Amino acid sequence: MAEHSGLFVTFEGGEGAGKSTQIRRLADQLRRRGHDVLMTREPGGSPGAEAVRHVLLSGAAEEFGVRMEAILFAAARNDHVEEVIRPALESGAVVLCDRFIDSSRVYQGVTGNLEPDYIEALQRVAINGVVPDCTLILDLPAEVGLKRARKRGADSAPDRFEREEIETHEKRREAYLEIAEAEPERCHVVDAERSEDEIADEIFAIVEPLVRELSFTQKSSAESVG
Repeated sequence: MAEHSGLFVTFEGGEGAGKSTQIRRLADQLRRRGHDVLMTREPGGSPGAEAVRHVLLSGAAEEFGVRMEAILFAAARNDHVEEVIRPALESGAVVLCDRFIDSSRVYQGVTGNLEPDYIEALQRVAINGVVPDCTLILDLPAEVGLKRARKRGADSAPDRFEREEIETHEKRREAYLEIAEAEPERCHVVDAERSEDEIADEIFAIVEPLVRELSFTQKSSAESVG
């Protein structure tokens, strides 16, 4: 685990994968067991980052080019990390985040055609040492995910990512799977075509041992201090 007293779990995946739903369900399960849980999201999650979120999702930043857009994402992430995530982890909380560094690698890097070195340089500054302990990649075919996303947002205009071509979404899916293959200790691929209950059960089975280890470590630290 990383060098903090909490647990940092990130959720990744394409549009309509069900990340928000599964974050809420996992948070409920952990809270019922007495754990301190913080739910957050990107882009956004802190006042400064939320101000940038609207610009990014509306498409207003596109006119400045992909490099400037990546810088805006990194700036929002840095504010989010320093104002919200790091303090929560240092307090011993379980932090559940909807999107993090892998989204930048996929959205700005792979389908934004930015060089990996450029993305990684921005991320090193943005996260300043705060790295996920566990990343859950909710995987499903792009066409299925987009259909879900459009149904969910039937009463509102689709954001800029939902308006993109199906090939772009499928390319992102492949990129996420490549990240999971490259970092198997951190990343877990979860089949998101199944029912919400089945997905939630698998996610809890992955995260629960990490939370148990966290509780043991915190208890041991408290006893050594006492």
